[in-house]
Amino acid sequence: MAERDLPPGLRAQLEGPSFQGVATFAQRPLLTEPSDLDRWKPAVAIVGAPWDDSTTHRPGARFGPRALRALAYGPGTFHLDLGIEVFDEIEVVDYGDAICPHGMVAQAHAAIRTRVAEVAERGIFPVVLGGDHSITWPSATAVAAARGWGRVGVVHFDAHADTADQIDGNLASHGTPMRRLIESGAVRGCNFVQVGLRGYWPPAETFAWMRAQEMHYHLMDEIVARGLPAVLDDAVREATDGCDAIYLSVDIDVLDPGFAPGTGTPEPGGLAPVDLLRAVRRLAIEAPLVALDVVEVSPPYDWAELTVNNAHRVVLEVLAGLAVRRGATPTTV
Repeated sequence: MAERDLPPGLRAQLEGPSFQGVATFAQRPLLTEPSDLDRWKPAVAIVGAPWDDSTTHRPGARFGPRALRALAYGPGTFHLDLGIEVFDEIEVVDYGDAICPHGMVAQAHAAIRTRVAEVAERGIFPVVLGGDHSITWPSATAVAAARGWGRVGVVHFDAHADTADQIDGNLASHGTPMRRLIESGAVRGCNFVQVGLRGYWPPAETFAWMRAQEMHYHLMDEIVARGLPAVLDDAVREATDGCDAIYLSVDIDVLDPGFAPGTGTPEPGGLAPVDLLRAVRRLAIEAPLVALDVVEVSPPYDWAELTVNNAHRVVLEVLAGLAVRRGATPTTV
């Protein structure tokens, strides 16, 4: 039996626009202890991973979780396309941040893994707000440990493959997490699917390694030629071949930088929000998603909160899709 009572004062702090009161994602209740999760029994818990010491170009993604809670325009909670009141259909809480000491990658990654594990081990869907993309290594590892080692596929939206062995000697760079996950066995290479790759990195030898692991990747040229819906059909099939679940990782630089300037390594020629938002909603409705991360939002380089709002809506679309998958009935407005 869930216990979901909040003191009136805290309830009041969570009402109204995001620019006032306590900064939680979408003004959802703030929980801080594992025992709170046991008492509240949410379907989804938001976890912040404010770490960006693994970036190679522009830092600032450590401010992403705070910005996604405090700076995004609150659009309301009734989903027009699906015709559902999102938070009436799915219980979502904010589980605060993993505490990431600056300059200490091992300690920071351990804190992220522990925080996500406290959510995933309870069968709660973690939504992890990065932070640079290195946070996917500990986050997806925690989910794989909870759901089954090698039994979770990954669908990864990104301009970059992030499969380098090391960058400047750093094995825990934001350009290496996907290799670490595959090498560890947490995710099998044949169930790792990348969507939206483009530009000029990584080099050919890295793609040779990716092919040797039987990874799947869908470049922007393929998306332009075939359309994103057709590519998504393949991505879900590839990620779930012999797997029970999907971890969805969205690097906001999969969007064209005209839509998402606030990111560490912008690469022109990417997706438009109209396509990304519908893609992640479709995945949440149709595919066995068990976790989401949204990474590389760097508010210092944002303009007019364009990047923050697009990343915020990625999360809202997944939450709405999860509500439908869990039984909410879409209606028409």
